[in-house]
Amino acid sequence: MLDRQLLTILREVDRLGSVTAAAGRLNLSQSALSHTIRKFEERHGVEIWTKRGRSLRFTQAGHHLLALAQRVLPQFDHAEQVLADFASGRRGTLRVGMECHPCERWLMRMTGIYLTRWPDVDFDLRTEFRFDGVAALLDSEIDLLITPDPVDLPEILFTPVFDYDLVLVVHEAHPLAAREVVQPRDLLDEELITVPVGLDRLDIYTRFLVPAQCRPRRHRTAETIDLMLQLAAAGRGVTVLPDWLVREEGEGLPIRSLRLGKGGIGKSIHLGVRRGEDAIDYIAGFLALAREIGR
Repeated sequence: MLDRQLLTILREVDRLGSVTAAAGRLNLSQSALSHTIRKFEERHGVEIWTKRGRSLRFTQAGHHLLALAQRVLPQFDHAEQVLADFASGRRGTLRVGMECHPCERWLMRMTGIYLTRWPDVDFDLRTEFRFDGVAALLDSEIDLLITPDPVDLPEILFTPVFDYDLVLVVHEAHPLAAREVVQPRDLLDEELITVPVGLDRLDIYTRFLVPAQCRPRRHRTAETIDLMLQLAAAGRGVTVLPDWLVREEGEGLPIRSLRLGKGGIGKSIHLGVRRGEDAIDYIAGFLALAREIGR
């Protein structure tokens, strides 16, 4: 059987030029080293080296195995270092999933910094917004979930990163633009533009319209935040977005943002990980960076 120990012996004998020195480097007795070589030679019917006095020469078979050792052993050494890095949390793959469109804008702020701080960690982003993020996290399809809608489960730890308010975005010449606050009935005659998810996942419905038994005149969806803002800026409808995103992305557009109800609709971005895995270094590093950057 060809194993790593034999290849290591050959490499050290070649490096040091003698069996005695190689045995000392490997913490083996000379007899144990010689026995390993002799047993291999008997099993395969070849000689690995020949001796002439104190000198040692590799045979053709020995040179073949030595070349193999020089190719393979560095890979073993590297693999062991990688495993040690995995064990210590310095290396791995961080698979991130998101359940909201604005989350991607926020995530892009910190991705470059994270990749610089953790050069040995692969970063994989799942930008499919209609999947069940909690189920994906529980099934180990992702390692970290970015969501504004945490759930109370013993298997998952959710960490709040920053708070924000959802606001109604209207054209600056819209009849509602003169107000500071809008009520559900104010949207009865409006065309409401939202992200393409189910109504049960839209706070504008679950926390604002439905409790008041109100519905907009028309509801349509847009695939991107930019399009939602542009449609509102063109007077083609009203939309609902996080206040911080409107301030950053809506600068220069003819729009106004209005509070939804007297108390507003407050939200928080949360990062969810499987409980216990928040201690893994590169996951803990992501959580710390997210809190550091905030919004």
